[in-house]
Amino acid sequence: MVLAGGEGQRLHPLTSHRAKPGVRFGGTYRMIDFTLSNCINSGLRRIHLLTQYASTSLSSHVRRTWSSRLSDDLDEFVDFVPPQRLFADRWYAGTADAIFQNLFILQEGRPEAVLLLSGDHAYKMDYSAMFAHHEETQADLTIAALTVPRLSATSLGVMDVDAKSRVVGFLEKPADPPGVPGNPEVALVNMGVYIWRTRALVEAISADARTKSTHDFGRDVIPAALAQGRPVYAYPFTDPGGNPHPYWRDIGTLESYWQAHMDLVAPVPELDLYDPEWPIYTYKEPLPPAKVVCGEDFCVSEVSDSLLSAGCIVCGAHVKRSVLSPGVRVDTCADVNESVLMDDVFVGRGASLNRVIVDEGVHIPPGFRIGHDPAEDAKRFVVTSGITVVPKRVVLE
Repeated sequence: MVLAGGEGQRLHPLTSHRAKPGVRFGGTYRMIDFTLSNCINSGLRRIHLLTQYASTSLSSHVRRTWSSRLSDDLDEFVDFVPPQRLFADRWYAGTADAIFQNLFILQEGRPEAVLLLSGDHAYKMDYSAMFAHHEETQADLTIAALTVPRLSATSLGVMDVDAKSRVVGFLEKPADPPGVPGNPEVALVNMGVYIWRTRALVEAISADARTKSTHDFGRDVIPAALAQGRPVYAYPFTDPGGNPHPYWRDIGTLESYWQAHMDLVAPVPELDLYDPEWPIYTYKEPLPPAKVVCGEDFCVSEVSDSLLSAGCIVCGAHVKRSVLSPGVRVDTCADVNESVLMDDVFVGRGASLNRVIVDEGVHIPPGFRIGHDPAEDAKRFVVTSGITVVPKRVVLE
């Protein structure tokens, strides 16, 4: 069950017309593609996608991407599950409430265990290995855990574990995070990837539904499960390549969204999009290859440390440390630096973009400058931490 209904207020204006998991990422992909590709590559082919906010484009993308990869005859599916509003006249009130409102799915399918995922994280993970760990420990709940320096875990959910990785405490954003037994300088943070024994999950969220909590797994349900003495274990996150420091990012803010793209354009990125053993699937429109050509007056294009998607044309322009989504065009003498351009953006002759995120279909006029004067940018765009965001459908003159 994939939680994919988030409004993503901290990613506004990128989420003003779409759900957070449907936001373009890495040029070719949508954020949801990483979670669903992990499922398929792990052999999990019965997936319920819990949607809510502005889900039209997300549903369209998932249908086009995954319908040809799953077989109805083999009972494989990605089902779209909006709020049922059967138990209360409300939308999803929290992550736990989203599952509670869809208990009928578990009653009908009666699975032995349920994998709960978020649809807006960028990472590669073999969930089948986590399932094996879950069965080995006979846990009611297994939580995927990322190892980070202890003092950098103060803004995350942190697990306190014993020598056998059994969780004995769960703290949200602790000022002094607990270390790991044998290595007190690192902490285990919650990745939002859970495997529940179905009976334990139903009991836990049903009990939570009777309280006045925030109906959130991290804040409410997991601490309650620990208080009841349920067996809860941490599973150390490893990616399919067995890297000692696997890549995982929660793309929850504009700053993290921009930084994750800068991670991708590194000479050797931590998140390998080119691994044939663990493909990231997505829908690809029938577009021609990207093209880099000389512009007028034989202006030579210079492209470095960048990702160019299908249908892109760079014509006598400079593109550095940037990600260009399908159909982007950059005209003669334009300069694009450390920027993320979404589908069908046009950058006019002599325009200059520096640390800018541009949403779909925006036309940047010739000579226009963005990302050089934060005070001027703030008059019409969103500016945060040195990054300027140009929203969809804006008209620039």
